[in-house]
Amino acid sequence: MSLWMSVLAPEAPRPPLPGDAEADVCIVGAGFTGLWTAYYLAVADPSLRITVLEAQTAGFGASGRNGGWCSALFPKSVAYLDRRYGRADALALNAAMESTVDEVGRVAASEGIDCDYAKGGTVTLARTPAQLSRARAEVDAAAHFGVELHLLTADEARTRVGATNVLGATYTPHCAAIQPAKLVRGLAAACERRGVRLFEHTRVTRLSPGRAETPLGTVRAPIVVRATEGFTPQLPGLRRAIAPVYSLMIATDPLPPAFWAEAGLARRETFADFRHLIIYGQRTADDRLAFGGRGAPYHYGSTVDPTFDREPRVFTDLHRTLTELFPALAAVPIAHSWGGPLGIARDWMASVGLDEPTGLAWAGGYVGDGVGTTNLAGRTLCDLIRGERSDLVHLSWVGHRSPRWEPEPLRWLGVNTSLRVMAAADAAESRTGRPSRRAALMSRLLGD
Repeated sequence: MSLWMSVLAPEAPRPPLPGDAEADVCIVGAGFTGLWTAYYLAVADPSLRITVLEAQTAGFGASGRNGGWCSALFPKSVAYLDRRYGRADALALNAAMESTVDEVGRVAASEGIDCDYAKGGTVTLARTPAQLSRARAEVDAAAHFGVELHLLTADEARTRVGATNVLGATYTPHCAAIQPAKLVRGLAAACERRGVRLFEHTRVTRLSPGRAETPLGTVRAPIVVRATEGFTPQLPGLRRAIAPVYSLMIATDPLPPAFWAEAGLARRETFADFRHLIIYGQRTADDRLAFGGRGAPYHYGSTVDPTFDREPRVFTDLHRTLTELFPALAAVPIAHSWGGPLGIARDWMASVGLDEPTGLAWAGGYVGDGVGTTNLAGRTLCDLIRGERSDLVHLSWVGHRSPRWEPEPLRWLGVNTSLRVMAAADAAESRTGRPSRRAALMSRLLGD
């Protein structure tokens, strides 16, 4: 169980689907995507009959296990979006993502959801010469598009994040630290207050136009929304739609003021660095340090299993990295460790859409940046389903269709090879101080 869920009071389980049912909109998955979609639909049209089906409990997946970054990050860069869709579309999507950070805070406040929302921005540290080079390149690229991203000197960076070997950093204000389990639980309750029916322990076994089939009954609805992210490959015909890749986290108990006087994060800035194998962290509202990263293997056949949530080698690596950043934590035990799958599309492009002839809608492929993106997805799906010709439905990710992943064993080889290449690139850069050619090649292969 994640830190986020473990500190909440137990919640009475919701009942499973009692049998066949009808709805105007049936949503499969009670994570952020499904719940935001249900919420905005219920607010826009209280007469809609909305049913949400969840295989476990609300927030069981990535929504209750993530790093708690409500950010403006999108899986594809503004430069990539510019090349593919043009400058205007690229900037429109970026602006929508930036405003989404504030929208999440607005809804949390208006619904009385105390999710520890703190918009302190993100500091991404440069701790090697190669990382500093990437930091400067990102700031230059952002300036080219008029995107707000600041380059911090070493002293400015250390003032915000008192980590070791800091040479500089970038800073964006467009991120809020949150307690994701509080948000997903509060959002589920907000949906139910508006008449949304949420059935837990109801696994959907098949989706088809107008139908969501479960062992307990079939929900018939003209609109069926797939909001299953990393669990998507468990549905028939979707084994190669999304690659579920695991991200793992650790967290301390609350730390004393003396530690935070050195470590900083006074505004609860989220933090990372410019290594290739992603890490991410935050200071929680109760003064813990929650820290996560990639490195867990992809499992053959897009398999998702609870045993994969715990990878001792990765937890050890995360602890080692954390103590490299903050040596004062070397003697501090890890109080919580957990993990879970995120969803990666073959072209690393998140998408949202509605196929009007079939009534099948979807959103996903967030590549671990879903806390904010799911909100934008929910608002967009609301407009698509209601036929609203808003600015949101014209954003470049709407209607995008990612290619399928390769069949096994190519998928297993490709994903795990990329993880090993990025880890090796980080090690090489630490030794030499020079940017890794292998990492640059891998980035080109990923299409960014």
